[in-house]
Amino acid sequence: MSTIALDVAAARGRFSALDRDLAFFDGPGGTQVPDEVISAIANYLRESNANVSGPYETSRRTERLVADARLAAASFLGGSPEEVVFGANMTTLNFALSRAAAREWSEGDEVVVTRLDHDANVSPWLELAHDLGLVVRFADIRDDTTLDLDDLAAQLSERTRVVAFPWASNAVGTLVDVARVAELAHEAGALAWVDAVHYAPHGPIDVAAAGADVLICSPYKFFGPHLGLAYARAELLERWRPYKVRPAADEPLGHRYETGTLPHELLAGFVAAVDYVGSLGWESIVAHERELGERFLDGLPERCRLHGLPTMEGRVPTFALTIDSIAPDEAARRLGERGLAVWHGNYYALEVMKRLGLEDSGGAVRAGIVHYNTAGEVERLLAELATL
Repeated sequence: MSTIALDVAAARGRFSALDRDLAFFDGPGGTQVPDEVISAIANYLRESNANVSGPYETSRRTERLVADARLAAASFLGGSPEEVVFGANMTTLNFALSRAAAREWSEGDEVVVTRLDHDANVSPWLELAHDLGLVVRFADIRDDTTLDLDDLAAQLSERTRVVAFPWASNAVGTLVDVARVAELAHEAGALAWVDAVHYAPHGPIDVAAAGADVLICSPYKFFGPHLGLAYARAELLERWRPYKVRPAADEPLGHRYETGTLPHELLAGFVAAVDYVGSLGWESIVAHERELGERFLDGLPERCRLHGLPTMEGRVPTFALTIDSIAPDEAARRLGERGLAVWHGNYYALEVMKRLGLEDSGGAVRAGIVHYNTAGEVERLLAELATL
């Protein structure tokens, strides 16, 4: 069955933010937002703004919105609506959920993280280790930035409680075999705890097929508002004791982990973002991004060193580069002056930078492609990299 080609011009036409000369290759730090998401947020504030549980129209509209947001999240992640948790951002959710899980653990219990992770899936465990006397072990990556599954397996023991790992690296774009890592975790009696922040704009998520026990992502990385989104298996949400105020409801299960009033207007934007992605289809998105990624890799100037996989096999189109004789911050500044938005530094992926030997040299330049980028923008970036 052939993939329907993505109509990039039509997709871009849904983003007022893209109607400018600046070419956005900063998606790994946060994507642009289609107008329908902005309208959904504004319309909620105009027409439905209220807290829940009130005996009047706008409150009932808000309750319906929250229910719709759980349905949208369940559809996006592959879980059930009761297994959805919303929060301020991925990091906040990860601190909260990890602490709820750790109420069952004892001194000397172990967590395995990876050197491919963003620090939002490392520091919560390091802080728990500090508080509770846990042991955090690091699974290494190979020189090509792929996760060393043999090393990860060697870190596991009967004391392992969690294996925390990314679906895709926010620094170098490497994909992880999520189902295999989850299988290794489960064989050791541990939970598979997935950071899907960077993967979420690049491909479909199915928590059941992946074997994820907990999965966390960020809608602002997939064309939505600043918000955190988590899935956790119902059995865990029911068993753990959440950090919550006493009057807060216990149902649905995910709600008991949502502290305070939710940002309802952002939930409206989230629903619209999920609808937007659905209107394009993952097959079209993946095929277009792969084509642009191949174009970028094929045209990369010799003066640029790529840190990561040299083809689009086993990766998403996020690229970490160092450039001859130019510090990463200076390269990013020059590209910004030429209308190209890229990032520089470590992107909170501290262990990746240490492993690549880039920790003390300013990290790398990061260029990230998402579906609204065009072949012309990629060619423009390549031309400017050649002449910096």
